[in-house]
Amino acid sequence: MATASVAFKSREDHRKQIELEEARKAGLAPAEVDEDGKEINPHIPQYMSSAPWYLDNSQKPSLRHQRKWKSDPNYSKSWYDRGAKVYQAEKYRKGACENCGAMTHDAKSCMERPRKVGAKWTNKHIAPDEKVESFELDYDGKRDRWNGYDTSSYARVVERYEARDAARSKHLKEQQLKKLEEKNSNESDEALASDEDNYEDDLRVDEAKVDESKQMDFAKVEKRVRTTGGGSTGTVRNLRIREDTAKYLLNLDVNSAHYDPKTRSMREDPLPDADPNEKFYGGDNQYRNSGQALEFKQLNIHAWDAFDKGQDIHMQAAPSQAELLYKNYKVIKEKLKTQTKDTIMEKYGNAASEEELPRELLLGQSERQVEYDRAGRIIKGQETVLPKSKYEEDVYINNHTSVWGSWWKDHQWGYKCCKQTIRNSYCTGAAGIKAAEAATDLMKANIAHKEATEELPAPVEEKRLATWGTEVPDDLVLDEKLLAEALRKENERKKEEKDERKRKYNVRWNDEVTPEDMEAYRMTKIHHDDPMKNFLR
Repeated sequence: MATASVAFKSREDHRKQIELEEARKAGLAPAEVDEDGKEINPHIPQYMSSAPWYLDNSQKPSLRHQRKWKSDPNYSKSWYDRGAKVYQAEKYRKGACENCGAMTHDAKSCMERPRKVGAKWTNKHIAPDEKVESFELDYDGKRDRWNGYDTSSYARVVERYEARDAARSKHLKEQQLKKLEEKNSNESDEALASDEDNYEDDLRVDEAKVDESKQMDFAKVEKRVRTTGGGSTGTVRNLRIREDTAKYLLNLDVNSAHYDPKTRSMREDPLPDADPNEKFYGGDNQYRNSGQALEFKQLNIHAWDAFDKGQDIHMQAAPSQAELLYKNYKVIKEKLKTQTKDTIMEKYGNAASEEELPRELLLGQSERQVEYDRAGRIIKGQETVLPKSKYEEDVYINNHTSVWGSWWKDHQWGYKCCKQTIRNSYCTGAAGIKAAEAATDLMKANIAHKEATEELPAPVEEKRLATWGTEVPDDLVLDEKLLAEALRKENERKKEEKDERKRKYNVRWNDEVTPEDMEAYRMTKIHHDDPMKNFLR
């Protein structure tokens, strides 16, 4: 860790500083201490441990610039006074706890023993009031897990463990005395040797108390310093058994199995020609494709396929459900496989069995060659062949006893059983035939009755309708001159309507309409159904 000093350093000093930082990170050197006497984590990066240039930098390393130096006077770091009592009452007070008599809580949250119902209140029955406090803690105070911790409580823990160790050592000494007394008895030398071995095993109180120099199968032992940066007491040991050869050292040939140092995997067998009984490692694929690993892979594949087909199954979310479904799937699959096998053997027989083949199958075999067309009809190879249709024959639907097309009447096909001409109708049988015949007879009778009672319509006198929709009176007489004048005016009006340039600004109208005007309008009016309307001017 870089110090706060910015003085010039030589190359040798810079190298020593880097080595010291690496030793601190590895836990082999004590951590750096700030001006308050606290250890500084050596893993803190330099951009966090170095103070900005605009702050008052001291020569000693410090992390004061990372802390909040402005404290709020309203915040407090004190904690609750646990178990403190405030006032001891001599008689029961109104509104106090009905169980213990304290005023600081109610009966629901009371922690005292339940009081007998109907018992009289005395001074020794009334509990004192607890001390109720409220603090306004800051951000760190709310999250301080050791706030309010009583160090005296840890002393009781130490005493308990020391008493346990003392009792254990006392018990071992008593066992030692008993075994020494047994040595004086008439026992063999072998029994004495075994007792000495058992005595040595009993003296092993804890593995951590054994001398580290006597530990076997361990690498170089180095003392670690307990630091804030992650170092811990004890030794640095390599627990790999040195008798086992690493898999990348089994075959040093560059063309042998590939070893990936990043994932520490070697999928192929490094010694494929070696004796299988002598080699203990055959590649990572050997473990992946055998035993429970293969079953687990098949379980995952089944879960993926089932999820793709719409089932709510997930191997990681509900592994028990996925395994149960996979077991049911295997049982059903095996059952269907057996059922299919039995069906085939029942139809074609089993040549491997000792049972005789059925007579129908033996006599039905022949060496005659038969040719078929695409429709399934026999072309060559059989002389007498019954004609067959490529459609389904003798298949009755909707309760019919005959097929469609078995009955013909009035240029319509139908069913012979019920004489219906509707294709997908339901069969009504003989009752339907009688009802149909009765309906036909009734219809013929109604037609004959209608023809007999039908009379010719009376002749209607043609009436001449007027132009305005009423009947033309017999005494109506039109003046030829007035009619010619009305026709001329009507033609001029229509010409003005066609040519907008001749339209006048002041519109005039006349509400007095004569019979000649109406007749002129009727004569010049163009009817849409008139075939000569396009030739009128």
